[in-house]
Amino acid sequence: MSELLSGEIVDLQVKSQESSKWILSNGEIEVSINESEAPEEVQIGDTIKVFLFKDRRGNLSATSSLPQITKGVYGWARVIKTEERVGSYVDIGSSREVLVKSFDLPVITQLWPTTGDHLYMTLRTDYLGDLYGRLITEEKVIETFIEAPTTVSNENLKARAYRLLPVGSFLITVPEGYRIFVHHTEQMAEPRLGEEVEVRVIGIKEDGSLNGSMLPRKQERLMDDAETLYRYLQDVGGKMPFTDKSSPDEIFEMFKLSKASFKRALGKLMKERKIEQKDGWTIVKSDI
Repeated sequence: MSELLSGEIVDLQVKSQESSKWILSNGEIEVSINESEAPEEVQIGDTIKVFLFKDRRGNLSATSSLPQITKGVYGWARVIKTEERVGSYVDIGSSREVLVKSFDLPVITQLWPTTGDHLYMTLRTDYLGDLYGRLITEEKVIETFIEAPTTVSNENLKARAYRLLPVGSFLITVPEGYRIFVHHTEQMAEPRLGEEVEVRVIGIKEDGSLNGSMLPRKQERLMDDAETLYRYLQDVGGKMPFTDKSSPDEIFEMFKLSKASFKRALGKLMKERKIEQKDGWTIVKSDI
């Protein structure tokens, strides 16, 4: 008879009842299950499917609330909470939450997942049989990702980060399962591990994986830059000593924009007749 191990889903027979627990057996090994964790109409002699885990005392226990993730089976687990120096507790679809330990998370704690993020993972057990989460490896992603069709080019997709490196972020799209890489130059900010973000497809590789960008499209950036300048003008009384003749250093120091972006934003506002330039000043037009 095979050994019963924490983290597995098995069929066991209901042997007896002791107080508020049922005793289950595979013919050789007995495991207890609390009444609250058992099916409602269970009876002695029934065979039930259960998930095995170690309880707080280190004893092998069972629940009929079956997880979506087991040892060797990968899936998205929602983060319930994250504790400093401990790690992230996640929901695997069962009544038992699982810890992803701190040493499996990014070195920079600001990139740790927060409540509501999702980690792509499986389960592992330590030498005591206690259950923990194991994040998916790059090798496993390469084996299992879905090849993207060419029709996704330039589309915006939802994706969750599963690996963070200085060179950029690796993500899996949801629900499609495409693998997508975003170079650090295509990020306004690095996502948290497990954070869901919107990524625009900017390239499709031969292996069916994708390159992406988290930056807005040129037209969207132009609108954002113009809105930023117009809001600044309104905040400072309707005029500013910056024009398309200002130096690149002055512009970047004040607005964190390149001169080309600054000029495009000014041009958009002038085309909309919202501003005018006069005597070295940019002024909000009073007749709009």
